Amino acid sequence: MAEVQIKWLEKRQFVGIDSTRHSVVISGTGPEDSVGMKPAELLLIALGACSAFDVLDILEKKRQKVTGLEVRVQGEQDPDPPWAFRRIHVIYRVRGRGLSPKAVEDAVRLSEEKYCSVSATVRGVAGITHTIELMEEEG
Repeated sequence: MAEVQIKWLEKRQFVGIDSTRHSVVISGTGPEDSVGMKPAELLLIALGACSAFDVLDILEKKRQKVTGLEVRVQGEQDPDPPWAFRRIHVIYRVRGRGLSPKAVEDAVRLSEEKYCSVSATVRGVAGITHTIELMEEEG
């Protein structure tokens, strides 16, 4: 079982601590609260990070020469409370030498459909789409 802890610091500022004692500052959504990450955006970060780990692992096992990976996540929320995400779009920018487009597409699909726990959790509420940008690196 995973367990995390959230501690109130002051005003609308909290610290989130994971099971390995790493932490992140979390704050409210108002301009006066902008010392930490917004809780809803942490969900998007978790989705992108979860998938990024999977994609990199899968591509390394497929012996793809990845030299860079950037994942951007865009989320569209309902206009009214509780402001649930309804559409999420993930953009994978993969840089490397001689990358196989099929290998990259397979890695993304496996992450989204089989391995990423965050994707599996969110998928029941929000539609998740993706695009892949491949960048060939010289050398």
